[in-house]
Amino acid sequence: MSTVRPLWRGRALALLGIVLVAFSLRSAVASLSPVIDHIARDFPMSPVVIGLIGAAPPVCFALFGIITPLFERRFGLERVAVVAIGLMSAGLLLRGLAVDSTSLLAATAVVFAGVGSGNVLLPPLVKKYFADRLGVMMTVYSTTMAISTFLPPLVAVPIADSLGWRVSLGVWGAFAAMALVPWVTMLLTGRTRTEPEPEPEPVDRPLVRESTAQDAVAVSTGPISTASANPRIFGRLWRLPLAWALAIVFAASSSMAYASFAWMPTMLVDIGGVTPATAGFLLSAFALVGLPCSMLVPILVVRFQATRPLFFFAVGAGLVGLAGLLFFPRIALALWVMIFGLTAIMFPLSLVLLSIRARTAESAVALSGFVQSIGYGVAALFPLVLGLLHETTGGWQVPLMVLAGGLIVACPAGWIAGRRQTIEDEWEQRHGRW
Repeated sequence: MSTVRPLWRGRALALLGIVLVAFSLRSAVASLSPVIDHIARDFPMSPVVIGLIGAAPPVCFALFGIITPLFERRFGLERVAVVAIGLMSAGLLLRGLAVDSTSLLAATAVVFAGVGSGNVLLPPLVKKYFADRLGVMMTVYSTTMAISTFLPPLVAVPIADSLGWRVSLGVWGAFAAMALVPWVTMLLTGRTRTEPEPEPEPVDRPLVRESTAQDAVAVSTGPISTASANPRIFGRLWRLPLAWALAIVFAASSSMAYASFAWMPTMLVDIGGVTPATAGFLLSAFALVGLPCSMLVPILVVRFQATRPLFFFAVGAGLVGLAGLLFFPRIALALWVMIFGLTAIMFPLSLVLLSIRARTAESAVALSGFVQSIGYGVAALFPLVLGLLHETTGGWQVPLMVLAGGLIVACPAGWIAGRRQTIEDEWEQRHGRW
């Protein structure tokens, strides 16, 4: 049994490094779209290019979620983390130096190569250095990510107005570069060894049986594991409606988020008649709604089995928000944006379900890989499709209806995902012994 230590004792550098990396993971996503109008004054930004930039995060999350564990096993957590942070820093700084849409897109790809790796590496880094304070650190980590989601849209346009869009983009690279300092220092001084971790639980212990609210918060903040999924289990998931339902719910959640981060500021300027600064503020408000969701949803799911009520509340709120943006964009614009922001409920809901819909850690890893690879693959299409529809139709009515259609199509999946059974239970009902 491990001794509980103060967070900072002997690991202050790791604490600082984790907080700085967590901040950079989301600020990289949220800092570009509010200043697209400023960039377009210097060189053309077609809807297709903006759509590709919006598609970059989920594509890189899916790709580097597979690649990163291979490098981590070979070179170690800290070394690969330094490379990932270096890519983020370089890409964010290069975005501020872009001379055309192609170089901006290339820099964005570099950014999200680092972010995709960081998403995978941060949960095991937390586990390695703070195994005795996992719940507290996961809360710190998730709260930092939530803050860094709504802060960049809030300040991006004011900085661009006063100092230029290049400074507005590049300043986030400086924050990311600061995250290199603690990890490089730890590597150079040999402080990457930690006290032995508590003995792990047996893999055949059901994850759903003794979950606590603190466990739920920890689960909701990142991937289940960076271990490779069992190919046998992964192959069976293709035949299970529950696995597909979870993938569709995750896809709906990710699609709403990344489509919004790619297009919401531009859309609000066009349909709401607001300034770019106000549009950035509204995107910040959209992201802020996700903060209480990430803290409350896991508790409601684990303690009260509220999967279906939460899912359909999120879908209903999303449809109301989209209807307001579609029919009454000049009336209560902020209200419609924040109501639509309640679709953020589906993200922590999806991640908690990845744990409680599997009996063992091995099954949870396979389920996580299946769900996230499909979900991010679908989410990568939405920003690009919305850009093409906007360019073709010259308006935002059709893209808004496509978003609404995505929520409606996910409804049967949400109902199936609410069944109180695991993927093993479903397999045994359909095909016999797991």
